[in-house]
Amino acid sequence: MRKNSINLRVNWGDTDKAGIVYYPNFFKWFDIAGHQFFRDCNISPAYLEKEHNTIVALLDAQCTFENPILYDDIITIHTEVEKLTSKTIKFRHIIARGETVMGRGYEIRGWVKQSEHGIKTEHIPDNIRQVLEEDKHTTDSDQRPMLNA
Repeated sequence: MRKNSINLRVNWGDTDKAGIVYYPNFFKWFDIAGHQFFRDCNISPAYLEKEHNTIVALLDAQCTFENPILYDDIITIHTEVEKLTSKTIKFRHIIARGETVMGRGYEIRGWVKQSEHGIKTEHIPDNIRQVLEEDKHTTDSDQRPMLNA
């Protein structure tokens, strides 16, 4: 399945009084990594919403904190599609500082169509499934044109 990695620097506002990353930021970084994952697959979430009234809504998330992350650390968030169902995507995230795992977890996102009647999950289109199932690893520095979904 498809993989992606991005690098981030820990900002002062991400930490508590002791200079240790405040735990909700792990979930913020999972969200950033998930959105960047789609961009690096040429399926920008903004494009999906604007052109197809589709969002990838968060349904579930979990994180295990293994080591403290500190102000000014450079971290890498490794994201991988762990499981695809007809309507959901499970992303596995690992946050590392160098070779040390700092935390790990997952997000389950639903393929959701928005309309005047509300929102409902829909089947993930075949062309999107093909991209998500590719055995390919991208990084946030790769540049690609937009995929028509």
